[in-house]
Amino acid sequence: MLLASTAIAASPALAPSALADVLVDDVDGVTADGKGGVERFEGFLIGNDGRIAEVYRHGDKRPKKVDYQVDGKGRVVVPGMIDAHGHVMGTGFAKMTLDLSMAKTLDEALSRISAWAAAHPDAPWILGSGWNQVPWGLDRMPTAAELDGATGGKPAWLTRVDGHAGWANSAAIAAAGVTAATAAPAGGEILRSAGSKQPSGVFVDGAMALIEAKMPRPRPEDRDAALGEAQLALLAQGVTAIADMGTSIEDWQSMRRTADDGRLRIRIVSYADGVDNMTLIGGPRPTPWLYGDHLKMNGVKLYLDGALGSRGAWLKQPYADAAGTRGLPRMNETQLSNLMSRAAMDNFQVAVHAIGDQANATVLDSIEELSATYKGDRRWRIEHAQIVDPADLPRFGKFGTIASMQPQHEASDRTMAEARLGPNRLGGAYAWKSIAATGAKLAFGSDTPVEPAQPFVGLAVAVTRQGADNQPFNGWQPQEALSREAALGAYTTGAAYAMFAEDRLGRIAKGYRADFLFVDADPMLATPDKLRATRVLETWIDGKLAWSAAKDRMIAKDAAKDSAKDSAAR
Repeated sequence: MLLASTAIAASPALAPSALADVLVDDVDGVTADGKGGVERFEGFLIGNDGRIAEVYRHGDKRPKKVDYQVDGKGRVVVPGMIDAHGHVMGTGFAKMTLDLSMAKTLDEALSRISAWAAAHPDAPWILGSGWNQVPWGLDRMPTAAELDGATGGKPAWLTRVDGHAGWANSAAIAAAGVTAATAAPAGGEILRSAGSKQPSGVFVDGAMALIEAKMPRPRPEDRDAALGEAQLALLAQGVTAIADMGTSIEDWQSMRRTADDGRLRIRIVSYADGVDNMTLIGGPRPTPWLYGDHLKMNGVKLYLDGALGSRGAWLKQPYADAAGTRGLPRMNETQLSNLMSRAAMDNFQVAVHAIGDQANATVLDSIEELSATYKGDRRWRIEHAQIVDPADLPRFGKFGTIASMQPQHEASDRTMAEARLGPNRLGGAYAWKSIAATGAKLAFGSDTPVEPAQPFVGLAVAVTRQGADNQPFNGWQPQEALSREAALGAYTTGAAYAMFAEDRLGRIAKGYRADFLFVDADPMLATPDKLRATRVLETWIDGKLAWSAAKDRMIAKDAAKDSAKDSAAR
């Protein structure tokens, strides 16, 4: 059994309810228009197919007879948010294991680990995530020796907040058979104790597999429970659709089981974890939309480099704070192009993780090379695009390249990026506006569970370039801040376009799926602080209530009928 488990039960059955015409009226509605602006409306009609049949503006006549009517009472309505880059199962498992994201010091992290181990005596391994040595004030990574004192001899494996490094104790290292003689695999690094070759406890990128290969594998019921937890977390934040970056065949089977049982509320567009999973899931081609547009496998996710925090991002010049390294490329350009070509020949969409400036340049080179062979609407995706050489920025506008980026990363990582790169190499860092100016499409997400899937927090960062503390004054590299219209578009129409769903998701418009939110603030008018603190009151998918803040849970009833009754009672 994998987890210390308290394996959390899967969400209750969410049987689809019978659909009928529903008029949602008296709302203060705003939606991206797909052209860089926004449109206002006061009501809309949902057909019995779960799509928007009409949108009503001031003075428009409403139908006289409908099956149900929802009184919006003047509340703000926006489209369901689309997370363009997340890890669905990782989000769920993070809810079911030890969370270190709130630990502010190493000592606090060790205390949390010790408490968790004591509370879960039957767990075969201590598993968790979210640690980050940077805010701890460490100028080094934590060690196995430090972890040993909190784990009581039980194997422990804790992944860093970025998912690109793991912290193991001595028991886990021994279980994996890693010694001073163990060579780091390609694209990975085993950190060593000072003055020796003994593993110190942290494994970066490709070396993480040495420990993970020995961990107990999640059972199918563990995966199903994790998917239930992820759905709840996403719906509560107003995320109605997500691009799952790195889907395994086991993940896909869990998604299918959940959908078969009528419990898949969110929409998931899958990008398989490498070519092997791509062919296992899709076979000769991407899947069609399944379960009423709730599940689809579009393409493949490839990794070219690691992350800045663990110095795995592949840079053109050495790190400013570690002159002996330029990062950890997971493959060379020829290998990358071969994998991209293998996917493209069967019309799978290609999404490549690239954070460092050399990684981004290499992906752009491969896109240019392959675009001569693979014509048509390919929508090549670069995931993160965090650090780009300014000389490479114009290349994003070529060949339909999509920049899939995460505004929350800028707020979390800016001081660390300054330390890793120095002040003179930040001209293309988190350069949203500059990339958009080239004609490239922006698609915004969270990278959940690396950052919480909180699109309204992301919107606030996108328009201010500031964190929750309103720092730095005027924003970090404020020239890259976006307009509110552009930011909302990146979380809706841009994210939909990035997953080939712009004809059905991302807008409140005729013919689109009726995925929408009631929220307590207008994203076009709220102050940055209010925008950041926006509360999702209700999440609707396919014209049915899927989550309610009043009940703080997913809803399994005939939502339109239930809400209409509630409105009448009020």
